[in-house]
Amino acid sequence: MADFFINIFLDDEKTKQIEAADVADKIQEIDGKKAIQVKMNEKDQKKLLKGFPDLPFDASNACVLPADGEEKLIQSIVALKSTDVIKEAIKKLYNPLAGRDVFGRGSGGSR
Repeated sequence: MADFFINIFLDDEKTKQIEAADVADKIQEIDGKKAIQVKMNEKDQKKLLKGFPDLPFDASNACVLPADGEEKLIQSIVALKSTDVIKEAIKKLYNPLAGRDVFGRGSGGSR
């Protein structure tokens, strides 16, 4: 069950990529613009917020990623030819080790 969504608003170039990936049937109109929605659950949303802490969600529990994150998400959609890509895309969008020292927790303090 999807509790949250990522909206990807489409321009001409993104629309061509979506059509080439055979997922044009997933295009819908949101706020008068062509868009595609990627569904995610609460666990995925929490991971996404760790990668993008200032990510705002609207009343319908939808958000729009910053440009670099949106591009990675579109690449996942095109590669997998599906909008059910959050499990794969989250690996690219959220790096749990970002900013941590190589000799951090779990290394036993040995160098």
